Amino acid sequence: MQLFQLGFLVRKVIKANFIICLFHLAQIHNAHKVKIVLLEPKQPIYVNADKVRIYQVISNLLNNAIKFTEDGAISIDINIKDKHEVVISIKDTGTGINPEIMARLFTKFATKSDTGTGLGLFISKAIIEGHSGKIWAENNPDGKGATFAFSIPLNA
Repeated sequence: MQLFQLGFLVRKVIKANFIICLFHLAQIHNAHKVKIVLLEPKQPIYVNADKVRIYQVISNLLNNAIKFTEDGAISIDINIKDKHEVVISIKDTGTGINPEIMARLFTKFATKSDTGTGLGLFISKAIIEGHSGKIWAENNPDGKGATFAFSIPLNA
């Protein structure tokens, strides 16, 4: 465990995944732009957690959003909830979560992707729960895309 600034870590993940995003978009027929936006409070948020594992979770969620969004936007939102925990949400305007796998989304081998193993969300859930946090997902109410989010205590 170490104390680190969450916004800095998220920016690092975005930068690392930017190349993945460009590669993915180049493979899509008639691909358009996908915009990635980071929304964070003016004051930095520090958490005491396993930085490498939290990076892994954010990277997996962002990579999934990129994979399932051909056109539109991905927003990453960082917020303090109840002064004791932080919530990070990644919202996309992609295809949304297939109803066939919604109930088993965070279990082993749950995937509707041709390129994924179905282990990323399972591992992410284990990491977040290991930090005494929660992870969840839902299709967006407007019918465009999905939102994946997790919460961890500020002092996990």
